[in-house]
Amino acid sequence: MKPAHISLAVLVAAVWGVNFTVIEIGLGHFPPLLFSALRFLVAAVPAVFFVGRPKVAWKWIVGVGLALGVAKFGLLFIGMDAGMPAGLSSLVLQVQAVFTAVAAFVFLGERPGRVKLCGMAVALAGVGLAAVDEGTSGPLGAFALVIAAAACWGLSNVLTRKASPPDPLNFMVWVSTVPVLPLLGLSLLTEGPSRDLDALRNLDPQGAGVVVYVAWITTVFGFGAWGWLLHRHPASTVAPFSLLVPVFGMSSAALFLHEGVGPLRWAAAALLVGGVALTSRTPREVQSADVPAPERVGAPA
Repeated sequence: MKPAHISLAVLVAAVWGVNFTVIEIGLGHFPPLLFSALRFLVAAVPAVFFVGRPKVAWKWIVGVGLALGVAKFGLLFIGMDAGMPAGLSSLVLQVQAVFTAVAAFVFLGERPGRVKLCGMAVALAGVGLAAVDEGTSGPLGAFALVIAAAACWGLSNVLTRKASPPDPLNFMVWVSTVPVLPLLGLSLLTEGPSRDLDALRNLDPQGAGVVVYVAWITTVFGFGAWGWLLHRHPASTVAPFSLLVPVFGMSSAALFLHEGVGPLRWAAAALLVGGVALTSRTPREVQSADVPAPERVGAPA
């Protein structure tokens, strides 16, 4: 890769990692489900008018929109609102690689090899260590919600693979149209109209800024740049940069949110990142196949 392309890949990983800190700040302005709905609304509009018509069947757009947008991000935002630290969330969410492998085995009949199984075991050991660390300082219920979010992400990865979108950015923008109404409805039912209206009435520049960041910077720029790189380089060359996401996530949370990162959490990070790296390894002949980028590399949404 050219130095400029390496810099772009690192920048995307940084954008996705810092996203967790931005989410934490945004949860101080909005209820979690309303915040998630606004994220997808701003990501979809006005981009949906410029990316062209959907290039895959609507059943895949709706399926991924519900699994990824409603379930994964809904659970993630609720979990973080319930006390799951931003840095730890960026790390634990990477266990989606394990859930993706399990879902691919159940629904696609893809048998994981010994290396993948070893990677899954190492990653799960990292999750267990992170749970022990979190159990001494935070709510395990919130930790479980983020694990459930990772499982929903794994399912959405398999659905995306079945969809085989030729244009990842077009696909992501159209997927973003699906969760808006379900998330708004759930917000009204569980968070209440008065709380939602208060958040919108008290919208300030910081609140607007976090919505713009998670929608346009994380989604539109992040996926657009990642797709551009994958069109020019093999997935095996680009994919390892996604392992930098929890590094930036934990670092930015420590820097801006003053989240402590003790030895136990660093050990969990080493196990999780190493396990995900092994789980994400793909045979050379599969890497060169015509498989859409996001589900191949588990790119954060």
